[in-house]
This record gives sequence, structure tokens and C-alpha cells, in this order.
Amino acid sequence: MTPFDGLEKAAPISIKMIKKRSIQEIPDFWITDWLLHVINQPSSFLFTDEHYQLTESELARFDAGVTQMQQGVPLAYLTGHQAFWSLDFKVNAHTLIPRPDTEVLVEQVLEWIESNPIANHKASKRLLDLGTGSGCIAISLAHELARSSWQVIAVDLSAEALSAAQQNASDNQVDNVKFMQSSWYEALPSDAIQRFEVIVSNPPYIDEADEHLEGLKAEPISALSAPNKGLADIEHIVEQAPNYLQQGGLLAIEHGYDQGETVRALFNANGFEAIKTAKDYGGNERVTLGQLK
Repeated sequence: MTPFDGLEKAAPISIKMIKKRSIQEIPDFWITDWLLHVINQPSSFLFTDEHYQLTESELARFDAGVTQMQQGVPLAYLTGHQAFWSLDFKVNAHTLIPRPDTEVLVEQVLEWIESNPIANHKASKRLLDLGTGSGCIAISLAHELARSSWQVIAVDLSAEALSAAQQNASDNQVDNVKFMQSSWYEALPSDAIQRFEVIVSNPPYIDEADEHLEGLKAEPISALSAPNKGLADIEHIVEQAPNYLQQGGLLAIEHGYDQGETVRALFNANGFEAIKTAKDYGGNERVTLGQLK
């Protein structure tokens, strides 16, 4: 079903007509953003030129995109990009779409770096992003830390995701981040000289049996769900982190809204202190942080 079922297809379709119609199960802003993408115009065009009539090819492309969104394809996969932090990221079927709540992870890490002595005592500091995907976390942090002698290392198992991340770094003119293929820590040295001041990750954390996965079927399942009720990858990251962190270094992990208590217990059992959990914009526990004793 499209916004124009019941209308004569030969009749001109204007922006004003599209704006007046809502489509079930699709957010209104997805429709207007998709429309702007199809006609290649800025948002102001919706108000200054609302009588603009779509060409046949524009209408066909618009309707095709609406159909895909109704079938569960997110807007970002249609446009090929998603805003995150202060930057813009290309996304594809091999990467998760950056979520606003993940910005909380970036905020918390930057606040810790600004206020913590260990993050400022060396001329050269290192930050590791595990499972970087589109690179949104690593690139955003590298962008903010570019003037502070930080080197960001971002790893992912997917070569396709790494290719997208490298392109995003280039497009956003961020050059203090390096990418490498690795299954979590596997390809990283664990000697004391090359340890990190900060490790961050937004790993898969949805329970494999979670019914909500059906609504996320367009995104790579391996980046979304994990065994052991969604905790398997988080457990591995926390348990191995002491082998790669400087003493007093920070570990920060995004997790599910109902996993905060369990993740805090994992941090505590693996030698972390000053453990806290930050809430996302919806008031849910989302990011747990701790310093290695």
C-alpha cells in the first residue's frame, strides 16, 4: 500500500498531498525524509515549495521506498546514511544503523577522559573500539579527541563493515583512527607496552529468543543477538579486558535495558571499581562503565 492508493496515478502528486497523508506503521519523519532524498532537496523545500509535483520517476521511486519500509527496511538503508553525534555515517546491510542512545556511550567516555588523570598523563594515549560496525563510536570519539594525542583502534570481524567504517572515517576527515579485522581481542597484542587507556564496545546483546528481533530482520543478526540471553559477548569482553587495559583504565559497554545489574556484577567479578551505569534518553539503563583496579 502506498500513500496514493485510491487516487488516479495519472493525476499530479504534490508535496502537499504527501504531507497530508500518513502511512500505518511508518514514522511520519521517515516519509518526509525519504521524500526529500528522492527529490534531492533540503528540508525547507517542504514548506517553501509544497506545491512541487513529483515526476513519474520520482513518484515511482518514492512508492517503491515506501513499500520497502512497510516490509521492514529502515529508512537509513534506503538513503544509505545516518546522522550520529555531530557527523554523518554511511550504512549498509553489513552494519547496524547508529542509534541516538549509543551517543550516551560517547558522552560518558568523553566525560571520563576529561576528568580522569590516567587519561591525561601520557603524551600518547590509546582507545580501543570492539565491534566497530559503521565506525560511529570510534570515529566520533577520534573526532572529539583529535587534538589530544589519542590514537583510536577499531576492530570488527566483518571485512564489509570495516570497509564502510574506513570510508566513514575518510568522509568525515578523521585520520587518528585505524581499523583492523579481529574477532574481539583475538588479533591484538596483550603486552603491557601496548595496552589501552580506554576500551569501548556496543556488542550484540539481544537474547536470541527475543521476539523483537523479528522487527530488526533487515539488520545483520550477528551484530544484534548473542547466546546466553544476549550476554555471551559482553561476558567475553569484560573477562578479557584486564589483559588489554592499563591499570586504572576505563571499560565502557552498551547493553540491554534489563542487563544493567548483571553487567555491573560482571565488572565487579573481573577486577573493576568505580562501576556505574548511565541511562539512555528513554530513562533505561544502557551503558555500564568501570575502571580496572
